[in-house]
Amino acid sequence: MGFSFRKSYTFGPLRVNLSKSGVGFSFGVKGLRAGYSANGRKYVSASVPGTGARYYKSTKSLSGLWNEWFGGDEEEAEAAPKKKPAKKLTKKESFW
Repeated sequence: MGFSFRKSYTFGPLRVNLSKSGVGFSFGVKGLRAGYSANGRKYVSASVPGTGARYYKSTKSLSGLWNEWFGGDEEEAEAAPKKKPAKKLTKKESFW
């Protein structure tokens, strides 16, 4: 079993986490947090306090998580024009 270390300091809704991997921070309330892990990944965490049950999602973009969970791009996707299908090449037009 490897060595691990973790210590956190809370300043209101801001939490600073110190670990062997580095320094991370998160912002939120008990049960719902978003932040940056020590290795630079962005994450959202939702939990039921006192039970140990937790959902953790890590990604490169917090806005991507928000849109995935609550939908935000649906209106933009519907408004965007659809691309034309690519033209199939015939023998005469082939590249070779």
